[in-house]
Amino acid sequence: MFDHVDRKILRALQCAPRLPFRRIGEVAGVSEQTAARRYQALRRSGTLRVLGLVNPRVYGSAQWVARIRCRPDRVGPLADALARHPDIAYAHLASAGSEIFCVIRAPLDTERDDFLFRQLPRSGSVLDVSIDLLLHEYGAPGTAEWTGYGDSLDAEQVRRLTAERPSPTAAPPPAPTPEDAPLLDALAQDGRATHTRLAELTGWSLSRVARRLESLESSGTLEYEVELLPENLGHPLNATLWLRVAPALLERVGEEFADHEEVPFAGAVTGEYNVMVSVITRDPDDFYRYLTTRVAATPGIDAYSVSMRVRPLKKAVSLISRGRLVPVTPL
Repeated sequence: MFDHVDRKILRALQCAPRLPFRRIGEVAGVSEQTAARRYQALRRSGTLRVLGLVNPRVYGSAQWVARIRCRPDRVGPLADALARHPDIAYAHLASAGSEIFCVIRAPLDTERDDFLFRQLPRSGSVLDVSIDLLLHEYGAPGTAEWTGYGDSLDAEQVRRLTAERPSPTAAPPPAPTPEDAPLLDALAQDGRATHTRLAELTGWSLSRVARRLESLESSGTLEYEVELLPENLGHPLNATLWLRVAPALLERVGEEFADHEEVPFAGAVTGEYNVMVSVITRDPDDFYRYLTTRVAATPGIDAYSVSMRVRPLKKAVSLISRGRLVPVTPL
């Protein structure tokens, strides 16, 4: 059962992914032990993963949105191969299973055709490819995540939990050192690993672990991702809205959508439809309500298109297998 305590724990983690269980318990109104037990249950079920990741901006990586139209009878092996590639994120099958949607991380100065087809096995299953550059992500970290499960924290609680998060900088963050590898490898498996556990895995002292974590986090080199499977929380319907918005209204429209509880992501992209919005709802009736109320009430949208997800493949870094978030295993 996913109840109000779980909702508060999940929301606290979205605001502050490494928040100690003692403080999570205070937010949720339960003991530290109960907060830890509830979190571990969500993690064991494959519903939730908290991961520490190197910010792709360290390496000058941009994000490209790819839509790969395929022969439906041959899309499976290609989709699975793409999902396992480390530069591919947020992959799923759409359009009745005939389209692979994915986000590709690659430098701006890379030729699009070159980097895309290095990811794609040479295959006659590909019928058409479109690629657009993600220009901007709307919403502030900790305040723009999907909360359709029922956000149970008030604005002041969210403000306090997000206050210590470092502000993004215009310049790319500094690269980690080779000595950081064991620390970053451990966080990529469990972003909430304790200082004690990280010291065991790295051979460092507790004070060195604490200092290096603080440095990597404050510089923006290390980020945390809270991966979540909404399907396991009773929200299986996932769609992508492609909106055409006048440039003068892009910021207002994008920020408005990022604030919707149904929306885990809203961003500006190149192409005919210049705003991409992910939407998560319970069922078709719920999605119809969203279209006819929230979307219809937003001025400035000249046209829209909808792409329905039919099978999730990958979150930021975790594969989705049999209704669980699982680590990617080497091929």
